[in-house]
Amino acid sequence: MKIIVIGGGAAGLMAAYTAAAKCEVLLLEKNEKLGKKIYITGKGRCNLANYCDSRTFLKNVVSNQKFLYSAISRFDPYSTVALFNELGLETKTERGNRVFPVSDHASDVTKVLEKAARKAGVKIELNCAVTDIKTEQGCFKAVRTADGREIYADACIIATGGLSYPSTGSTGDGYDFAVKAGHTVTKCVPSLVGLKTKETFVQEMEGLSLKNVRLDVYLNGKKKYSDFGEMLFTHNGVSGPLVLTASAMFARDLAAGADVKLFIDLKPALEQDVLDERLVREFSETSNKELKNALKSLLPSSMIPVFIKLAGISGERKVNTITAPERKKIRNLLKAFELNVSEAGGFNEAVITQGGVKVNEIDPKTMGSKLVKNLYFAGEVIDVDAFTGGFNLQIAWSTGVAAATGIIDQLN
Repeated sequence: MKIIVIGGGAAGLMAAYTAAAKCEVLLLEKNEKLGKKIYITGKGRCNLANYCDSRTFLKNVVSNQKFLYSAISRFDPYSTVALFNELGLETKTERGNRVFPVSDHASDVTKVLEKAARKAGVKIELNCAVTDIKTEQGCFKAVRTADGREIYADACIIATGGLSYPSTGSTGDGYDFAVKAGHTVTKCVPSLVGLKTKETFVQEMEGLSLKNVRLDVYLNGKKKYSDFGEMLFTHNGVSGPLVLTASAMFARDLAAGADVKLFIDLKPALEQDVLDERLVREFSETSNKELKNALKSLLPSSMIPVFIKLAGISGERKVNTITAPERKKIRNLLKAFELNVSEAGGFNEAVITQGGVKVNEIDPKTMGSKLVKNLYFAGEVIDVDAFTGGFNLQIAWSTGVAAATGIIDQLN
């Protein structure tokens, strides 16, 4: 049985390697090398999995959690790490159960899987762009390539990725193939991405990282998310772990133009009254200092000019002249530093795409199309996504295995 896998990213490579145990596999990749997006994941280190059980994994899935139940049960994060170790990749587990190569080189993940796939007999064609898929009477027949060939096969796995980081080849080709085959593609929006703010003063704090802060997100006036952790200011907004998670939760709302406000609690460990007592104490100890200098014990230095401006108090004022109402302003701003989101960042900076081929048109056990026989999907091209921490690559590995084993089971 001959299988064509379109796309040599995480899902495609895993699918090709798994299917090669029983089938003749041809992997077609339009880039000059495999795993181009893998190379940039985890800041070039590749957070290849999250070392957790299936239940914990599913809790971190944002879109269509139930759809992944079968795939993750069949090939869970423990299976992923065990397989890569077996293939010769040494791994380490860091904070938050994030798994990385010991070498800290994302390229090693691709190299190990490519070597295993080639050894298993997978034929790989690079610089080979698929332009169309051919179906007859509701059954997959062949793919057409940019160089004019028509390559016939018994089955096809579409693993072309989404729209995020288009420079890596994720340009939505798989969505076009799916639509031509009769499938529905849900609205695709950037996810796990920085948020742009209406406030331009953020650029004065560009590069400032905030640790141990609480972020509250209000959607159309209602509090929808609150978490504790890290975030940072960018030239046009905010990013970092807390913000990326929020972007995943509200990606579609942001795309629809919802009113999104962020409130940063810069002193989450202190209640209002305790914080007020601290301000009274700090101000009494630094009574002859200017406010801008007295705030150094409370705020990062690059934040102080912006903070003072928002509080509406001159930084040159002596602390002993600060009134109780002005101290309240400072206290309130420390507990709720407000930012108004204008939009999410674009696909060129988004870690993943939210949206894709509609899951109710795909068999969750085999990743096979319910509309076209012998056509399968794997990875980001499907409408499934998760938070950061190795969960999205796990979706790629698990759906890749599910598609390959689905074909093998059908063969048997």
